Formats: sequence, structure tokens, C-alpha cells
Amino acid sequence: MTNVSIMTFNVLSILPILILAGFAMIVLLVDVLSSRRLGEKNLLAYLSLMGIVTAAIFARNPTGTTLFSFHETFTIDNYSLFFNFIFLLSTGLTVLISHSYIKREEINHGEYYALIMFSTIGMMLMASGADLLNIYIGLEVMSISIYILTGFKRSKLISNEASLKYFLLGAFATGFLLYGISAIYGTTGTINLRQIAGFIAGKGGISDPLLLMGMGLIIIGLGFKVASVPFHAWVPDVYEGAPTAITAFMSVGPKAAGFAAFLRIFMTAFGSSHYEWQKVIFILAVLTMTMGNIVAIAQTNIKRMLAYSSIAHAGYLLIALVSANNMGVPGTLFYILAYTFMNIGAFAIVIVLSHKGDEFIQINDYAGLGFKHPLLAIAMTLFMLSMAGVPPMAGFVGKFYIFSAAIKSGYVGLAVIGVINSVISVYYYLRITVIMYMKESTREFTPLTISPLIVAAIVISVVGTLQLGIFPSRVMEIAQQATLLFK
Repeated sequence: MTNVSIMTFNVLSILPILILAGFAMIVLLVDVLSSRRLGEKNLLAYLSLMGIVTAAIFARNPTGTTLFSFHETFTIDNYSLFFNFIFLLSTGLTVLISHSYIKREEINHGEYYALIMFSTIGMMLMASGADLLNIYIGLEVMSISIYILTGFKRSKLISNEASLKYFLLGAFATGFLLYGISAIYGTTGTINLRQIAGFIAGKGGISDPLLLMGMGLIIIGLGFKVASVPFHAWVPDVYEGAPTAITAFMSVGPKAAGFAAFLRIFMTAFGSSHYEWQKVIFILAVLTMTMGNIVAIAQTNIKRMLAYSSIAHAGYLLIALVSANNMGVPGTLFYILAYTFMNIGAFAIVIVLSHKGDEFIQINDYAGLGFKHPLLAIAMTLFMLSMAGVPPMAGFVGKFYIFSAAIKSGYVGLAVIGVINSVISVYYYLRITVIMYMKESTREFTPLTISPLIVAAIVISVVGTLQLGIFPSRVMEIAQQATLLFK
């Protein structure tokens, strides 16, 4: 356990959140006051990037200790700072790939960028929440923004349908989460994570059925957010219907926030009762990665394929939660960071190749890409190989840490199932590579006009994927430092 400092009220602890909120409102104000000229609309993306970079600069812990503020409801520690970096990175990359996309789709409005930043604020609240209510508030701030962004292409029925499905199912999931929080409060008399842990330790474990039920309901609520089976039904339809840039964003940011909350709650509040929830997470992990990989094989739409791929990756991350040791928990943080680069990079390629009214979302559309646009094909190949877990990519190292953690904790069977699933995934990831290089094009590739911002996003994603794969040790050390508080 790291050193702890308790502050009753400290605005500096939420400074990055205040900065993001301030820039989000500035973007809205500039959008309202400006004319509809293209140059002034372009300013919105740069203002958003400025806010994200500024928030990242101030997202630090000068004391190096665990700081609690606002009556121990909010915490700043290495764990929350690591996740804040992931959130801001995914948000920045999303803004980069959105700049040309939303102009092309005629949805270039200030509220688009503002909602992305408000959603990020919710994620940061979830990672820094020291009590269940604060985590819930963060989840709602994040979710409401994503519901709106999913349906941002208001003229498209598929986008409206996706938004409505996500909202209705998300409302049910939130209800389960709130019932779980209520049950825990009714049993322990507190919603503070450390106090809940103290209560359970004093009782010698979770003996009250109501407390056990509350823990189960929280698993359901957070399981929906991370897209674990059987709470995954919304994922393929929402990923397909949402604007592609938002699909990229929600496949990384909210998933990372969900696991940040999962780890924070279960490793802090229920850490001493690991044996009472590990079996449930074990089953969820097996079902999630197996179902995600098997169904992904049958997909012909790349957005739906990546949706089921996202479900499978959630299963891998649940393996680390089952292991819950000094390799699995840091491995989760490392894997989420690696997933951020390779997944947003893949969606960036989809956006680059698409045109208004002609989205490049059928897998067969990529036939011949290796000859028509070799650099894009190389980048796409790197991202697919990384997701499949082929060395020396970041995805391989992330899976190595997670599977090693399972073996170290005695879950050899779970690690074997994970490896088998990873082998299965090679089929549908390499299928895209084979189609790009081994099949003749069935459609004409029109000349591409690529925005410098989306080029920057692709380059950052490629470099991140290779860097984490070839030189992972430094990032893993930071991840291990970030999770010392769970020991």
C-alpha cells in the first residue's frame, strides 16, 4: 500500500477534469458564435486537441502518494493517472480521425467534440472514484454522452436505431448497478470502497446474502460496459450503426473505463474475498472470449467483425481479473493501452478508405488494397497481426502477460483456453490481410485525399503498436507501479 494523504477539499485534484470541461464549453461557445465558414469549423478540432493536451499536462500527482479529496470520494494515485493517460490518448486519437470524417459526413458540429470531452470526464471520474456513487456518476456522464454520439448521424436510420438500443439496454444495466450499490450500502452502511473492505475483513468474508447479491449485480452492470457475455448483445448493432470515428472511440474509452472501475471496486472493496467472485469471472472470461472469436469468424462487415473482436478482447482482460496477481493486474493496464493503439488505428484505416455514401465496411472491399495503397495495407496488417497476438506486436506482449498471470495463479486451464481462442482469432484477422494481398480488387479505388490529422493518428498508432511490442518493459514497470495500491 502506498502512502495515503487525505484532504477534505482539493480542487487541484480535479484540475484535468475542470480543464476538459472548460474547453468543452469553449468549443460549444465558439461553435455558436462563429459563422458556418469551414475555417472556423476547423478551429473546433484544434481547440479540442488543445484542451486534451492541456489536461494531460496537468494530470499528474506531484507528491507521489495516494491523495484523497472531497471527503474521500475522489482519489489521485498512479492507477488513476495511468488510466487518465489512456482516456486522453484515445480521446485525442478520436479527434484526429474525426476531423475530416465529420466534415465529409456533414455532422461537423461543436457538440460532437464537446460530447467526446464530457464522455472522457466521466471516464476519469470512474477511474478516480473512491466510492461507489462517484463511480456511478462518472459512468452516467460517460454513457449519456456516448448514447448521443452513437446517434449523431441523425439522417441515418441505422444510427438512430443503434443509439436507441444502446440507451435502452444501458438503462437496464445501470438499474442493475444501482440495485447492487443499494444492496451493498444496506449491508455495510457505507459506499466508500476502503470502508466496505474493512467491513468485509471484520466479518471474515462475505457472509450476508444481500452483500453477495449486491456484488453480483455490480458484475452485471459493469459487465455490460465492458461487453462481456451474456451482456454483449448491444455491441455489434451499436458498433455498426454509430459513426465510424465514434465506434473507434467507444471500442476503447468506455471499455477501459469499465475495467478501471471493475479493478478498483473488486481489488479494493472485495479484494479479501477474491475466492467468492473469481469463479463467476472465470466463467464470464471463458464465455466472452470464446463466443466473441467464434462469431467474429462469420462476419463479412468489418465493423461487426471488430465488434465481436472487442468482445473477445474483453474476455482476455477478464482472465487477468481472475488471476488478480502482481502480473495480471498490471498486464490489464498494459493490454488496454496496446488495444487503444491497434484498435483506433484499424478504424482510422476504415475511415481513410471510405467516402460519403460509400463506407468501406465490407471485408471484401479491401481486396487489392495492398497494391493500390500499400502503406495503408501495411498499417492495417500491423494492426491485425497485433490483435491476433503475433510477435513482436503489442498484442502479443499483452496476451503473454495475461496468460502468464493465469498460469502463475494456478489457472492453467484458463490460460490454455485463452491461447486456443487467440489461435482461433488468427483466422479472421489474417483473412483481411490475405484479401488485401491475395485477391484482385472487385471495386475501383478512387483517389484518396487524406487529412494530415488522420495521418498523424495512424502514425501514432503504428508507432505505439510497435513500441509496446518491441520495448514493453518500461511501460510494464509503470503499470506495476500503478497497481501497487492493490497489494
